[in-house]
Amino acid sequence: MIREYVDLCRMYNCRAKVYPKMSRGLQDLGNPDLVVLFTDTVSHKMVKCALDNVKKLDIPVARSHSSSKSALKNILEQYLNGSKDI
Repeated sequence: MIREYVDLCRMYNCRAKVYPKMSRGLQDLGNPDLVVLFTDTVSHKMVKCALDNVKKLDIPVARSHSSSKSALKNILEQYLNGSKDI
């Protein structure tokens, strides 16, 4: 699925970093435009770590309980169309 997420983001002219499990890279996300959390596939600790990091930088967060490709597509379309309710 990681490759599919990256390819889908590329179709929307977005670069993607995918963290399927807790890693050091998650501690320093950089300055992304959007963080997408698939809450059904990651640990509570990982969600908390990501949210703590983005809260400091005021980065929008999209959460989805489904980790499907279509869920990511919907999130990207909403974000790129300027929707405040991602």
